[in-house]
Amino acid sequence: MHELSSTRAARILWRGLRLRCPNCGERGILASWFQLRHRCPHCGLVLDRGESDYFLGAYLVNLVAVELIVTAVLFGIGWAMWPRVPWTALTWGGVVLAALAAIVCYPLTKVLWLAFDVMLRPVTEEELALGREDTR
Repeated sequence: MHELSSTRAARILWRGLRLRCPNCGERGILASWFQLRHRCPHCGLVLDRGESDYFLGAYLVNLVAVELIVTAVLFGIGWAMWPRVPWTALTWGGVVLAALAAIVCYPLTKVLWLAFDVMLRPVTEEELALGREDTR
């Protein structure tokens, strides 16, 4: 088992932020904007490492990220336009911004969740061997 140093943790998170495999750092783990491949095409890491609700945490991270983005933007606009804030436009703009931010952040939060999991449960050689043998 690997010892999790701050350097190794930073490397894993950096790979996740760049939408790369947290284990090997190679590209190609996204099948589409909304879906990960079954395994990394380079190292064989099975990307769905858990139960059917494995990525529930990624949805939570996405929700928190979107709420922070929307709050910051709406607060900034309200601050800049005070006292004549167009509340109706700001409300509907916030709804649109939330929907767009959720779509834009989705793959990032999913890969970051995978990176957190790789940090907490390091990849084993057996896991990589199973991923390479899997022909899905």
